[in-house]
Amino acid sequence: MTDAEYQRIPEEQYQKLKFLLRGQFISILNVFKCYGMENDVIQAIEECVKVAENFAMAVRGKKKDIRIYTEAKRRPTD
Repeated sequence: MTDAEYQRIPEEQYQKLKFLLRGQFISILNVFKCYGMENDVIQAIEECVKVAENFAMAVRGKKKDIRIYTEAKRRPTD
């Protein structure tokens, strides 16, 4: 399957689903905000959304690497 054959849903529907996905990550990771990690949580949410987008493209046949990091990120306390 080529990139040209990769079918996408309408942009409005895609953006709505992405908004809902981000909301789910916010709900899941919200607990860490009380430990002074708000900036880290916000960044982690955006990174999770990017990985999820890459994964969705890859499982539909688009040649997309789902990895956004080649090694583990540093901990905020390092």
